[in-house]
Amino acid sequence: MRQTKKRSKPQLIQAMVDAFKQPDIRSKLLFTLVILVIFRFIAHIAMPGIDKSAMEGLFEANPNMGLIDLISGGSLSKMSIVALGVYPYITATIIMQVLSPVIPKLQQLQKEGEAGRAKINQYTHWLTIPLAMLNAFGQLKILEAYDPPAVTFDVVLAGEGSLPTISMILAMTAGTMLLVWLGERITERGIGNGISMIIFAGIVTNVYPTFQRFTAARDWSGMYWFIGFAIVILLGVVIFTEAQRRVPVQYSKSVFRGGRMYKQGGASHIPLRVNSAGMIPIIFAMSFLLLPTTIAGFFVGNGVAEWVKLYLGTTMPYYWIAFFLLVVALSFFYTYVTFQQQNLAESLQKQGGFIPGIRPGKPTSKYLTGVIFRITWGGALFLGLIAVMPYLAHLISNNPTMLSTISATSMLILVGVTLDTMRQLESQLVMRRYDGFIK
Repeated sequence: MRQTKKRSKPQLIQAMVDAFKQPDIRSKLLFTLVILVIFRFIAHIAMPGIDKSAMEGLFEANPNMGLIDLISGGSLSKMSIVALGVYPYITATIIMQVLSPVIPKLQQLQKEGEAGRAKINQYTHWLTIPLAMLNAFGQLKILEAYDPPAVTFDVVLAGEGSLPTISMILAMTAGTMLLVWLGERITERGIGNGISMIIFAGIVTNVYPTFQRFTAARDWSGMYWFIGFAIVILLGVVIFTEAQRRVPVQYSKSVFRGGRMYKQGGASHIPLRVNSAGMIPIIFAMSFLLLPTTIAGFFVGNGVAEWVKLYLGTTMPYYWIAFFLLVVALSFFYTYVTFQQQNLAESLQKQGGFIPGIRPGKPTSKYLTGVIFRITWGGALFLGLIAVMPYLAHLISNNPTMLSTISATSMLILVGVTLDTMRQLESQLVMRRYDGFIK
């Protein structure tokens, strides 16, 4: 019987009180909090060989670096041992998801249940290491190419003087793998998805410094614009994150009772999300656009860096147009790849389910593919708009600070992680016959 109490406190506060009364839920919440505190301590361990004043100038002159630093929780601007965050691991995960339908061995592993998923996760960890090392070397080359250089040594991988470069690359790679390990501990013993919680903690810690930037410069109009855009973006993210198309499904099955066969039917639905790709297309598009900047760092003095800055600088409209188109295209690509991996039509047929008016098998698969294609237009255009929101905020407010402070991507992550964590906490309370807080 569902436990009901006469409550004098607001439902959300009472639900949190109920959660802390349960020893197992309380231990999970405290464990998650402890891991996040450890992460924030590690994020302040700076590496030697970095010119702090040059780093400040680099982030002021390059708003794109400010956006990346905003998502990394300030670790990049401090050039700490976890400056890369968990993004090499996210990139490795995306690559494995894209390759799984193409490589037969990975496709077979996906069908082997828990053991297969564990093997794919192991491959993802192995792939993360070279990606993190390449990312670390690219970051160091960018810092070296800046005038004045933000690193106090020559970034070389061979010959005399290579030891500082190699040691920093190894330290940053180890920092990424440490964060991945901490995130997996949260997933196993805490509340929420651990990797997402690590990113969430980094973003939250940058909220106060963002307001400090406006107050220090006494830019009150900029602060009002920032708050206004943040509220609009937040509402849009919540609406599109929760929006879904429910495809009706009818189930028919036969049961034996008293030696006779009876047919029973049931109605349900398949929830197809408008934004089923989440934040992944934005992260992938950002990685694509950072690649020319990284490569240009190797050609300083040959005009390549100046060309990249002219056409792909974050203050140039070409950059944001390319960003928008890439996000829309990758939204369709990622949604299609992940949707095909689910095999919904086959699963429905095995369970005795069918969509009214649609024949099982290939017709059902074709129908669902058409539905997901149509609703993905809304999700893809929304993600594209979210991606270019900093530039739109800059144009509307005529305030260049918006390029490095408004991050709709951060809000998309915050809302997604918050809703996912709330659902997990809700399910824990409902299992123990407590009223939840999601209606």
